[in-house]
Amino acid sequence: MRRLRLAIVGLTACSGCQLSLLNCEDELPELLKRFDFHFFPMACSPALLDDEYDAALVEGCVSMPHERELLEELRRRSGYLVALGTCAVFGGVAALRNGEDREQLRRHVYDDNQVAVETCDPQPLASVVAVDAGVTGCPPEKEELLRLLAGLIRGALPVGIDYPVCTECRMRENLCLLTERNMLCLGILTEGGCGARCPGLSVPCEGCRGPLVEANLTEALEIYAQKSFDRATVLGRLRRFCPEWQS
Repeated sequence: MRRLRLAIVGLTACSGCQLSLLNCEDELPELLKRFDFHFFPMACSPALLDDEYDAALVEGCVSMPHERELLEELRRRSGYLVALGTCAVFGGVAALRNGEDREQLRRHVYDDNQVAVETCDPQPLASVVAVDAGVTGCPPEKEELLRLLAGLIRGALPVGIDYPVCTECRMRENLCLLTERNMLCLGILTEGGCGARCPGLSVPCEGCRGPLVEANLTEALEIYAQKSFDRATVLGRLRRFCPEWQS
C-alpha cells in the first residue's frame, strides 16, 4: 500500500494543533510508514509545496492575504481539506475583535512602530474554501487526530460529534460544576469529544470545542439564569472560541 501524501499547515494560530500531532510520539514511527508528510513546515525542511496531496490538514484561521492564497492553493492540490482545531473550524480567539477598526487595533498592539503586515478580520477556513471535514478542539485530542489519520487510510472522513461535554461528564460520574457548585460551566452547549477533560479536574468547561449544533439554547439559558448567569454573560463566554455563535 502506498503512503498517503499529506500537507499539514498552520495559518493564524498558536501551532498547538500541529504540536498535538507531533506529541503522538509512540505512534509516529507507524505513521511514518503509512504517510508521507510531504509539506509540514513546522516539522520538516525544506517545506516545498508541489504536486498533489491526498489530504491537507490546516490549523488556524485566515487573517492575511498570503494565508488566503496558500489555503486556495492547498484546496486546488488536495483531495480532502480538513479544518484542524477550533480556530480553523470557527475562527477562534483570533476573531474576537472582528468588526473593530484594524488600524486602531494595530496601534494598540504596536503603538507607533511601523508594522508592514496587511491583515483582515480573521475567518474560519470554510469562509474561503470548501472544507471537507473539521476536527474541533483547542487543541484536538490526540485520539481524535489518530482517528482522523486512520480514517484517511480507509478513505473516510471524521463524523461530527452530536453530544455535549455534559454527556461525557455523566459517563465519568463527575460532579456537576454548574448545578452543584454554581460555576459557569459551558458543557451543556459545547460539542463533546474531549472526554470532559476540564470538568474532570474540577475546572469549568470554557467552550473551547465550539457550539453543539443541536444544543437547546433556550432551555440552557433558563438553567444558567437559575444560577444567576445572564444571557449576555453566557454568550460572551461562548463567543471567545466561536465569535459567530448565535449572532
